[in-house]
Parts: sequence; structure tokens; C-alpha cells
Amino acid sequence: MELNEILRHLAENRFETASVLLFVVGLAGMLFNRNLFKKVVSMGFMDSAIFLFLTSAGYVEGRMAPIIADPSVPATVEAYSNPLPAGLVLTGIVVSVSFTAFGLALTQRLYKKYHSLNIDEIMMQARKSED
Repeated sequence: MELNEILRHLAENRFETASVLLFVVGLAGMLFNRNLFKKVVSMGFMDSAIFLFLTSAGYVEGRMAPIIADPSVPATVEAYSNPLPAGLVLTGIVVSVSFTAFGLALTQRLYKKYHSLNIDEIMMQARKSED
């Protein structure tokens, strides 16, 4: 495959490409940061990437939202997009916000107790307090 052809495919699938890049940024943040706050933010990046991917997978050019405003007009299945990805994204957003709130609350409690957000320092202090 030539470079021009690869770039054309990436441009055609720009939302999927953006979601993969966003997920990789979040994954790198989870793997390489020792700061708990940065880990929570990185998880938010990963959540957003998944939502973008699901939304882009559920979108079909030229189709309408599955809302029937006028019941007298005959509706065909081919005229509407699938509502399942939108429902999954809405459910995922609720779970993501809940997880982010819990993660930030836990991070705040850990900071109050150990005066650090570095996971290595927290683990060392926790081991010292066990002994």
C-alpha cells in the first residue's frame, strides 16, 4: 500500500482514527504516570475514545434519528439509523461520570492521608504503617 492510499483511508475513517489515537493517549497516561490524578484523567480520555468510536460506528450517512414525528408518513427501516450505539454511549457516560467522581474522591482521601499523589510513595507509606 502506498502512503497516499493509507492517508486516504485514514481521512475517510477520521472519527475511528481519532478515537484510536485518543485511546492510545489515555492508555499511555495510565501506564506511564505515577500520579493518581493523572491516571483518573487518562481514564477519562479512554472513556471518551470509546464513546467516539461507538458513535461513529452507529452513524450512517443519510439516515435519520429513529424518531417518528408524523405517524401518517410510512416509515421504512432503511430510513433510520440504529439507536443501540446511542443508548450504549449514554449508559457509558453515566458510568464514566460515576467512576470519575469515585476516583477523584478516592484520590482526595489518599492525598489527605499520605500527603502525596504518587502511587509509589503511597504504597511505601502504607507498607510502613502496616509494620
